[in-house]
This record gives sequence, C-alpha cells and structure tokens, in this order.
Amino acid sequence: MKSSVLNLAKSGLAIIVLGAFVACNHGTTDSKTAVAPTPEKAEIVYVNTDTLLNKYEYSKDMVKRLQAKGDAAKEDLQSKGAAFQREVDDYKKVMNSISADQRSDKEQLLQRKQQELQAYQQNAQAQIQNDQATEQGKLFDKISDFTKAYAKEKGYKMVLTFSKTNPVVLYGDPSLDVTADVVKRLNDQYTKDKK
Repeated sequence: MKSSVLNLAKSGLAIIVLGAFVACNHGTTDSKTAVAPTPEKAEIVYVNTDTLLNKYEYSKDMVKRLQAKGDAAKEDLQSKGAAFQREVDDYKKVMNSISADQRSDKEQLLQRKQQELQAYQQNAQAQIQNDQATEQGKLFDKISDFTKAYAKEKGYKMVLTFSKTNPVVLYGDPSLDVTADVVKRLNDQYTKDKK
C-alpha cells in the first residue's frame, strides 16, 4: 500500500505540476546578453519529484497516515470477515439438525450479512481512496504554493518537474536542479507549522 500511495502521489503530482508551476512573469531576456544558465540566473528550473516526495517530511508523514488508515481498515475488515466466517461455520455444524424453514431463514440472514460485509468493504475502499485524494490535494497545494513563492523570490519564470516514473523533463542540466533547496525549505516550513 505504501508504494502504491507514493506512486499515485508521484504520478498525480507530476501530471499536475507542469501547468500549475508556471510562476511570475518577470519580463524577457535579451538573447544577445543572455549568459549560461546558473541557478541564480536561470529562468526555468526543475524539481525532481521523486526526491522531493521521498525527502519532504510532510509527504513522509502523509504516507504514514494513509498507511495507518489502510492498515486499520484492513484489520477491521479481516475481523468482520472472520466473525462472519465463524457464523457460517457454526451454521454448517447445525444445518442438518434444524427444520427446512429454520435453514431457509438462517441462509437468508447469512446472505444479507454477506452482502452487508461486501458493501462495508466497498465503502471502506472508497473512503481510503477519498482520504488519499484529499491528502494528495493538500500535498500538491503545499508544494504548489511554496513553489510559486519560491519562483517569485528567485526570479524564475517556470519550475518544471522531473520524475523517472512520469518524466515531463527528459533532461535538465544539473545546475538547474533546485530540488535540494526546495526540500530543505519545505521541511523547514513544515517543522515551523507543526509547532
């Protein structure tokens, strides 16, 4: 579950980020006076989302929260499933010693319970998916809001994402990679927010 949550977060972030990270427009650069890009002079930089999601403490905490919710739901479903199975097993032990009407009533009751258990499982899965979407939305908002302010502060016109699983940037000069600075500053902000 942890890897699927992280992969889903990576994919969703990489797909959305390119459009949302277009930052402040700070005029144009005259191509005659342009110098080789450096992080201080570059207008376009990128963030490695694989690294960001693995090192950003909020993302790690999000994965832990979702994992805990998933584990609790799984444990709850297993408990309910085991209780239902015990009831079925108990019925099988006595089914030959009860009347046809009693068997029919008990079988209808067990069938309703099985349907209720299946509906409960579907609702639990839907709730987990909703929780994942909500958490990923919060993560995206945090990263997007931070990156917009970061781009404005640094004078970047665009911040792209790079991810091995969903590459938007096929190659980026390492001098344009601002991931380490973004991760550090996001973690600093998250630490302040937690206090």
